[in-house]
Amino acid sequence: MRPTRYQKTNDDRAQMLLATGVVLLLSLLSMAVFSVKVAGLTSAHEVNSDSVIETTKEVMQELPSLAENRTELWINSGLERLDAADIAMESIHDDLLHHGEIRGVEVKMLNITTVVVDASSMSISLELGVTDDSSTLETNFTFIITA
Repeated sequence: MRPTRYQKTNDDRAQMLLATGVVLLLSLLSMAVFSVKVAGLTSAHEVNSDSVIETTKEVMQELPSLAENRTELWINSGLERLDAADIAMESIHDDLLHHGEIRGVEVKMLNITTVVVDASSMSISLELGVTDDSSTLETNFTFIITA
């Protein structure tokens, strides 16, 4: 008995089936990628998104104590009170701007004005602006620190 030998034929059916499978797989993959992109488009533009309002509340709640603590640090380092408050507010602005970028909102403090009230307190006024992709909230904010 002689072993059977495989004979090569010019049958391209297997290659065509493989090519069809690859094309089908690629088209399904591209549809999946497109679907994920479309699904992600609405996440930053939710109608009920309140990130601007919440961020504004958080900044207004924490800003006075943060400004007071940083001003005291600069005063203890030997700076004058007004200079210390100005540098403290500048550093807070930079930190909030960076934090907002991470969080998906932009936090800016404009027209920061520091006025000495008496020997132990200062008044700080500013325009607070918080923005995301779909909304903006601008607020005038004034607070007093003891330093």
